[in-house]
Amino acid sequence: MKISVTFRNTEGDDWHKEYVDDRLKRLNKYIDAPVDARVVLSVEKFRNVAEVNLMANGLSVNAKEEEKDMYLAIDSAVEKIERQLKKHKEKSRGHKNSAARGDVAAVSLPPEEETEDPASIIVETRKMVLKPMSLDDALMEMETSKNRFLLFLDSATEYVSVIYRRDDGKYGLIETQKRM
Repeated sequence: MKISVTFRNTEGDDWHKEYVDDRLKRLNKYIDAPVDARVVLSVEKFRNVAEVNLMANGLSVNAKEEEKDMYLAIDSAVEKIERQLKKHKEKSRGHKNSAARGDVAAVSLPPEEETEDPASIIVETRKMVLKPMSLDDALMEMETSKNRFLLFLDSATEYVSVIYRRDDGKYGLIETQKRM
């Protein structure tokens, strides 16, 4: 991890650099790639501000904290970065790797996550009543709403369908069929 520490409106002491270095080393367990960390420590009247920018493989994580003590500001900023990295790691763990799509691979989780109940991963459950509508009606409802997708009962086929908004602004359609 390459760490650069910049001081604004204050004299930089070696203990500041050592403390930042020590705190940022605990983030190595969340990032595999080489990391570039930029830390800006500044003092404005009675406020101590710590700003941390972490960059690795196209991932950029930023945190800025303001406290009465420089230790607290650094700790708070590093904790914020750590939460963001955990969130990113969980999100990327949920997506399948394009190389592993064809084969089934066993994923080994850290010991504290193996005991986690699978039902605790689901944070929200919604029940819906499917409205029978045509594809044109579904498109019209998608254009008037800000939802990313719409689940409906296709009145022409009487099967469940999903229409969703793609990143390019166009729409995609998923049609279901009965299994033969």
